[in-house]
Amino acid sequence: MKLLHIDSSILGGNSVSRALSKATVERLRAEIPGLEVTYRDLAADPIGHLTGSYLAGQSAQTQHDQAMQEDLALGGRVLEEFLAADIVVIGVALYNFTIPSQLKTWIDRILVAGKTFRYTESGPEGLAGDKRVILTVARGGFYGEGTPSASFEHAETYMRSVLAFIGIAEPEVVVAEGIAVGPEQRERATNEALTAIAGLKAA
Repeated sequence: MKLLHIDSSILGGNSVSRALSKATVERLRAEIPGLEVTYRDLAADPIGHLTGSYLAGQSAQTQHDQAMQEDLALGGRVLEEFLAADIVVIGVALYNFTIPSQLKTWIDRILVAGKTFRYTESGPEGLAGDKRVILTVARGGFYGEGTPSASFEHAETYMRSVLAFIGIAEPEVVVAEGIAVGPEQRERATNEALTAIAGLKAA
């Protein structure tokens, strides 16, 4: 089996979402013999923002300069990594109520008509529904259902919508919430999330 591990936090070793995504991958690696892991750090090795030139450049008849050739090649690799994966683990930070821009650039390279979704007479149809996706989400405040700030949460909700669009209707989500409130809450939330990760099914 193949696993794609994505991190998006800009906080490096201080990141809770990174710690949780790492723990998730370690849990699955220990349970699934021969698991092949591909890792992409979107903060350390960012993907450029989607451009009109990139979209136009996907035509075989278009001539490309060196930079565009490299960008198209990167987009192809990113998409193939995703398509090849049986399991995808994504560390999702919440910045200013939504996902990091680094994660958005990755999403823009995997939402490709004819590859991960298609348009039909009855509406869009997802083509990536055969994948298991696990999101490890870290939030500085409290944004869960029923909290006063729930309507401001556009990271987990956005990721669920994007994944549903490409056919992944039920991602597994582990959340550590309130980690910026104070050291005790950070530790409590992290430990609760790690406990949830330890209980994830192997496959």
